[in-house]
Amino acid sequence: MSDAGGRPYRAIPGPSVMPEEVLRAMHRTAPNIYAGEVVDLTESLIPDLRRVARTEGHATIYIANGHGAWEASLANVAGPGDKVLVPATGRFGLGWAEIAETLGVEVELIDFGRQTPIDPNRVEEALRADTDRRIKAVLATHVDTSTSIRNDVAAVRKAIDAAGHPALLMADCIASMACDRFEMDAWGADVAVAASQKGFMVPPGLGFVFFNERAAAVRAAMPRVSRYWDWRLRSEPEMFYHYFGGTAPTHHIYGLRAALDMIHAEGIEAVWARHERLAGAIWAACEVWGQAGALRLNVADRAFRSHAVTSLGLNAPDGTRLRQWLEANAGVTLGIGLGMATEEDPHGDGYFRIGHMGHVNAHMVLGVLGAMEAGLSALGIPHETGAVDAAARALAAG
Repeated sequence: MSDAGGRPYRAIPGPSVMPEEVLRAMHRTAPNIYAGEVVDLTESLIPDLRRVARTEGHATIYIANGHGAWEASLANVAGPGDKVLVPATGRFGLGWAEIAETLGVEVELIDFGRQTPIDPNRVEEALRADTDRRIKAVLATHVDTSTSIRNDVAAVRKAIDAAGHPALLMADCIASMACDRFEMDAWGADVAVAASQKGFMVPPGLGFVFFNERAAAVRAAMPRVSRYWDWRLRSEPEMFYHYFGGTAPTHHIYGLRAALDMIHAEGIEAVWARHERLAGAIWAACEVWGQAGALRLNVADRAFRSHAVTSLGLNAPDGTRLRQWLEANAGVTLGIGLGMATEEDPHGDGYFRIGHMGHVNAHMVLGVLGAMEAGLSALGIPHETGAVDAAARALAAG
């Protein structure tokens, strides 16, 4: 007998839970796209997006998912024959490198695997070895959504500076922005990319690219950039349609306005702290379950774990079995083990992910953990008891 009746919960790492305020804001007839409310709303988004990214630089909006934001960022600073350095810590770092290669950009890859964060010393070594200064940018993933590794962006900036290299620092913040602390200007990122469907709590469809004057100077020296991806008109529009390279994403604009209002009402520091507390509760539960030996957190060191997504492993195929049981019997959907396949587990059936980003609170997290404990018990997967109690104590401790 299933207990999945009622409202389902998608505890996946994006699309994240959409607040009622966002849904209500989007539930309206199409507006005039030439004048009036939607024009004013769009102009109000730009400074508030910059506040979330913690930058005094430029903010641009693309009608695109995260992959589109990757391409938009690269198209403005690198072209055929150029070179970038990619220190990858999972599937999404590798994915950004693949986008670069499709643009004719040469990629120098440092693959740190799926459990190890970026080592800034190796980034510095690679840049020192680039005596011809061919590397135009370092593409660093702040949080890799597949592995849940959270990298130290500021340390990568220090490595670039220590090498005396002119490369731009580009940060993928798609999974982390408005979840994990990110300080674009203070940490020295020249470009940052994000998307609407995670910490911003809006349906997929908007990509954000932030850039500073150093990156703008690199764009100015580019021989050509496609009109659609070019960030110059988007950042300094002469007409309303320049914001989006064409027709505005009308209902996403309303949803994003509502989401930004919620983020700034809570305060970005409070948003970061809430994500940290909820992540700590999840880790506390997983550490108890893992004492029986079956379940393991993908990232051993808490300092390098994302506060937005947690990647976990079981013996294959128990990750998939657990996900299927939870969806069928508890109305809870967990994320697949994306990019975690191995020779022994070619479909990644031993891995799964808990998304805890955006519009998430204590009872939602405790509900997921309680459902997971029921699933582990129902499937006979070895686990230590008391995990939900440990999560509750972690939350109570603040």
